[in-house]
Amino acid sequence: MMLLLPLVVAALVLTACGGAKVAIGDEQYARGEYFAAMKTYKKVYNKLKKKEQRPQRGEVAFKMGECYRHMNMAANASGAYRNALRYAYPDSMAYLYLAQMLHMEGKYNEAVKNYEAFLEKSPKNLLARDGLRGSRSAAQIKEKGSRYRVSAAKLFNSRRAEFCPMFFDAALDCMYFTSSNEKSQGTVKSDITGMKNCDVYVTRKDEKGQWQRPEPVEGELNSELDEGITAFSPDGSTMYLAKARRELNSNTSVEIYTSQRSEAKWSAPVKLEITADTLSAYSDPAVSPDGNWLYFTSDMPGGQGGKDLWRINLKERVGTLENLGDVINTPGDERFPYVRSDSVIYFASNGHAGLGGLDIFKATMTPSGGWNVENMGWPMNSSYDDFGITFGEGESGFFSSNRNDARGYDHIYSFVKPDLKITISGYVLDRDEEPVPNAVIRIVGDDGSNQKAVGKTDGTFEFNLQRGVNYVMMAGAKGYMNGRQVFRSDDAEEDAEYAVDFILAAMTKPQVIENIFYDFDKATLRPESKAALDTMVTIMKDNPKIVIEMASHTDRWGRDDYNDRLSERRAQSVVDYLIQSGISAERLRPKGYGEKRPKTVTKRIARLYPQFKEGDVLTEEFILTLSEADQAAADQINRRTEFQVISTDFQ
Repeated sequence: MMLLLPLVVAALVLTACGGAKVAIGDEQYARGEYFAAMKTYKKVYNKLKKKEQRPQRGEVAFKMGECYRHMNMAANASGAYRNALRYAYPDSMAYLYLAQMLHMEGKYNEAVKNYEAFLEKSPKNLLARDGLRGSRSAAQIKEKGSRYRVSAAKLFNSRRAEFCPMFFDAALDCMYFTSSNEKSQGTVKSDITGMKNCDVYVTRKDEKGQWQRPEPVEGELNSELDEGITAFSPDGSTMYLAKARRELNSNTSVEIYTSQRSEAKWSAPVKLEITADTLSAYSDPAVSPDGNWLYFTSDMPGGQGGKDLWRINLKERVGTLENLGDVINTPGDERFPYVRSDSVIYFASNGHAGLGGLDIFKATMTPSGGWNVENMGWPMNSSYDDFGITFGEGESGFFSSNRNDARGYDHIYSFVKPDLKITISGYVLDRDEEPVPNAVIRIVGDDGSNQKAVGKTDGTFEFNLQRGVNYVMMAGAKGYMNGRQVFRSDDAEEDAEYAVDFILAAMTKPQVIENIFYDFDKATLRPESKAALDTMVTIMKDNPKIVIEMASHTDRWGRDDYNDRLSERRAQSVVDYLIQSGISAERLRPKGYGEKRPKTVTKRIARLYPQFKEGDVLTEEFILTLSEADQAAADQINRRTEFQVISTDFQ
C-alpha cells in the first residue's frame, strides 16, 4: 500500500490545479480535441512547481507534446518532450516521439541520438528503425535531389490552411482543395486544430488559361463541420469527400461521404457505408481512373498499425475490401492515396524511411504483382509533412506541405519535372572530310521509337532521344554507301548531349581502308588489321546491293612485276577475310595495281601531311623532288588498300 501513495498524491495534485484539471484534458484528448486539450494541459503545467512537482510536470509535458504532435507543430512538440524527459518522465516513447519531431524539424543528428536511445530499450521497434534509417540518409537524399521544381502556389494560399488539391477531370482546368480560410462557414474555432473548420473550395482557369481566385463550392456541401479531401468519379457526377463527425462530448471521427453534382452545384453529403465498424476512421478517398475502386485511409483492425491504405470495389463492395499490404503499409501512418494508373499509386507516409514527417512515395506494381516503393526525393519532400498530390499534364501538378510554416499550417505547392533534354548531333562527311549535303539519317530505338531527318547542307543533324534506350542509326545519301552507328543513351536523370559523326564512302571514287597491315614483303594480314577489316564487313552488310573492287597498291620500290604479284596477293587476302566473315564472293573483285596508280592528295591527306597540297599526284618523278623524310611519307601514302563500287544492283 505504501508504494501506491506517491501515485495517489500525484494524481490528487494533478487534478487540483485550479480550474484546469488533467482529467478534463485527458477527456478532450480522447475525443481528438487536441487544441483544447493542449490549452488545458498548459494551464496545469504552468501551475505545477518545478522542484516539488517534477514527476507531475514530466507527465503533463508529455501530454502537451502529444497534442502538439497531432497538430503537426513539431517545434512545440519537441520542446514539450524535452521537458518531459528533463523531469524524468518514465515512458520511453518520449524518446521516440522526440526523435520524430526533431526528424521533422530537419535536426537529423539530434534525431539519430534519440532514435538510438529509444532502440536501446525497444530494439525491434520498426518505426524507430525506419526513422533512424531515414535520419541517417536524409542529408544524402537532399544532396542527391531530383529534377522536380517546387514553388508555393500563392494564389491558392491564405494565412490559414490549404491542402489536398485535386483536379476535377482530364480537362485540368478546374481544381478543388480543402481550406480553413476566412470564407469557410464555420463560426467557431475547432477544438481539434484551433482553426476554423475546413470547407471545400474550387478554382478554375479563365479563357486565357490563368487560374482564378478560389471560392467555396456552390450548393449544400459545406457546413459548420469539417469537410474536405475530395476525389471524383470519372464522369464528374459524384464527389467523394471526408467529413468529421462531431457530437458533443463524444469522440471525433472521420467518415467518407458522397455528394452529387447538378448544374455546377453539389448536394448535401451522404455517408458512404464501407463497413459496419463505427469505431474506426475512414478518410482520404481516392478513385481509380476506371471508377471501379475507392482507395482510402483507415485505422480499422487488420492493418499493419497506425493508419493504413485500403481499397474497396465501388460496384460490388461486399467481399472486396482489401488492405494494400505490408510493402506499402507500415506500423506508421500511410495516407492520402492518389491512383494515377492501374500500376502506379502515390501516397504519403511517416512509416517509410524519409526526410521527416509525411513524405510522398511512389508505388509501382512489379511484373509479379508486388510493389516497388520509392521516395520522391527533395524538393518534393521536406523534413515536414508533404502529402496530397495530384497530377496535371505529364510530370506536373500540385501537392500540399506545411514546410516553412511555424504554426504547422498546410499550404499548396506546384511542382514540375522538366523533360530531359537528351540530344544526339553530328556531321555526315565523306572520307575526305567534306560535308555530305542532304543526307538521310534514321534512328531506331528499342523503345519502339523511329525517327527520320534530312541533314543540312553543311552535313549537320540532330535528334531528341530518351534515356536508357539502345539505338541504331543509319545515314545514307545519293552516290554514297550507307553508314551505321550503334549506341545506348545513359540511364542518369540528367540532360545529356551525345555526338556521333558518319563517314560515308563515295561510290564514284576509290576509298582507302585505313589501318590495313601486312607482314613485311608478304600478303599475310597482321592481327592489328582486324578492326579495319570488320568495319569493311559492316559496310558490305549495310549496303547489300553493292559489288566492289578490292584493290591493293604498293610504293615505287621493287620490280614492277613483283609489285604487281604482291599487290594481287594482298588484295586476295582481304577478299578472303571478307568471304570468311559472310560476304558473298560474287560481290568481291580482288585487283592488284602495284605502283601503277599513285595517290592524288585529297583534302584529308593534305591536313594529315601539310607538306603536300591538295591535288598533288605522288608519282615517282614527283617523289624524287622531295626531301628524304617527305619521300618516305609519300611512299607510305601510296602503300594502301582501297575499294571502289563497281555495281549497285547485286541481287
